[in-house]
Amino acid sequence: MSELFSLERGDAPLVVSIPHLGTRIPPALRHLYTDEALAVADTDWHLDRLYAFARELGATVIGARVSRYVIDLNRPPNDESLYPGQTTTGLCPGETFRGEPVYKPGRAPDAAERAARVAQYWQPYHDALATELARLRERHANVLLWEAHSIASVLPRLFDGKLPDLNLGTQDGRTCAGPVQQAAVDAMAASAYTWVANGRFKGGYITRHFGVPERGIHAVQLEMCQSAYMNEHVPFDYVPGRAEAVQPTLSRMVGAALDVVRALAPASALS
Repeated sequence: MSELFSLERGDAPLVVSIPHLGTRIPPALRHLYTDEALAVADTDWHLDRLYAFARELGATVIGARVSRYVIDLNRPPNDESLYPGQTTTGLCPGETFRGEPVYKPGRAPDAAERAARVAQYWQPYHDALATELARLRERHANVLLWEAHSIASVLPRLFDGKLPDLNLGTQDGRTCAGPVQQAAVDAMAASAYTWVANGRFKGGYITRHFGVPERGIHAVQLEMCQSAYMNEHVPFDYVPGRAEAVQPTLSRMVGAALDVVRALAPASALS
């Protein structure tokens, strides 16, 4: 078992990636962090449990074990901003989503340490994800990569007001075929939840890097409000009633997109 990520292999043309699931800060690094950071509040809590239905679809599920405060697996390795001009968090975040310092004074990683973390923590996750996509792509004409994310519903530092419950991102349609996005949107729109497609969250690095529909990889990111399935405050507990209410919508979204992916022409024939 890897200390960096969990991996459950399936045979369907579906990979569910949860890069912000991790809560682990390695013991050798913990002395660098503030008490606020050690609470790892910005974790995408419980998404492996929320997406348990994906295993019934035959999905491959990969989830990080290491906290995003060590390194953010959904940021470019060169730390280029994905949303120029907007407040975002970086490859090795210096602040929490609420603007609290992640590191004690003078303890933030320098360029050499950031590069070392890319090699030690970031690269293995991306290599594993690439391997699984390639494995499934050999068996299927097209593959769906579903990037599962969640976030507190109100974070003034990052966005105004309350976020819609469901936030679909495909980099404005670039990372998947149009019918794939539309299938997910239709399932989302039929629900009782508020939603938006390609609003504040258009898909992070993983979606943008791996989502190449002309090569048979169709990537979709769903950023959802944690208030839809859990308590957003310490101890960040799972709320079964809320989770059971939203799971059918998530299942329909993933299932509808997957059905379209299965029906698409082979990637070489896609325009």
